[in-house]
Amino acid sequence: MPNRLLARLLLCAFALLPATAGAEPLTIQGSSTFSTNILSPNQAVIEALSGQELKIVAIRSDLGLLRLLAGQAEFAVISTTLQHAIDSLRPSSPDLPYDRLQQYPVSQMRVAFAVNPSNPVRKADMGVIRRVLGGEAVSWKELGGPDETIRVAYVQSGGGVTLCVAGQLFDGRPFTPANPIRVAFGSQVIRVVEQEPRALGVAQLGLVREHQLPELATDQVIEQELSLVTFGEPSVEQRAVIAAVRKVAADAGMPVAK
Repeated sequence: MPNRLLARLLLCAFALLPATAGAEPLTIQGSSTFSTNILSPNQAVIEALSGQELKIVAIRSDLGLLRLLAGQAEFAVISTTLQHAIDSLRPSSPDLPYDRLQQYPVSQMRVAFAVNPSNPVRKADMGVIRRVLGGEAVSWKELGGPDETIRVAYVQSGGGVTLCVAGQLFDGRPFTPANPIRVAFGSQVIRVVEQEPRALGVAQLGLVREHQLPELATDQVIEQELSLVTFGEPSVEQRAVIAAVRKVAADAGMPVAK
């Protein structure tokens, strides 16, 4: 076959390859709530719908935003409002270009207050929970349980669940329980509750149900907002991912973000 004809055939073959072939994957970093409940279980479907390969890193909402601002990701995912997440970062990083962040809501998820299976308490007034988280109530007796110290297990400042609870119960101020067990990630909250009979875990609902832990029924609910965040206007590829993520969440029957 003449070299010229071979070259033409190769050019035609390359032209028929998918546009994404050989492209770097789009990196999504942030909320473990978002990642474990929407992204990771549906990654193959999202990639097929969007035509984009994804790299998903489940950490915390605040760390996801920091890595997005540092140019280390195409998306951050958060499980609180964007303003609450920014407010948590601003004291230590005041000069970052937060005004360039754009939020794309996807769904909502309820926060759960988990207890050890040996704990008999199964319901609580949200006003009492607020007193526990604020350090005013310190014994399970105040919730109708044994006269034992409450150990509140929660992700340190910057986690989506923690930011969401602080925003809705304490006007955005950090809560300060009397006997805290602070951990780095949501999965560690679950391990604490499984091992500590006195623990009250402030956790994402998905993990609580996955590990079949009892949770307190409350008279009010705290909802997390699950959103994708971009730095500046999203590209065509990013918009395709946003649309795909919203579709899989809707198809799974998850509540639509308000």
